[in-house]
Amino acid sequence: MKHIAVQEGLGPVIRYLEESGYRVSEFSSRQKANKDFLDGFDAVVLTGIDENIMGIQTTNTNRPFIEARGMTPEDIKVAIEQRIQ
Repeated sequence: MKHIAVQEGLGPVIRYLEESGYRVSEFSSRQKANKDFLDGFDAVVLTGIDENIMGIQTTNTNRPFIEARGMTPEDIKVAIEQRIQ
């Protein structure tokens, strides 16, 4: 089962992904400052990349970051499925 991190405030996305069979963990702005916050997740869904999560430009990770802005929960699920196999 894929484990997805979803930023707080995206309740409909969390519910949809859980109903679709994903294990989902909600995270807060405070948690994303922890350098080990990504460990164990297959993808990360954010409310907005412009927040520069953890200095994302310099973070080296193979986990996909998906910006939820303007996307439906269904769109986000499709993006996750396209980026993780």
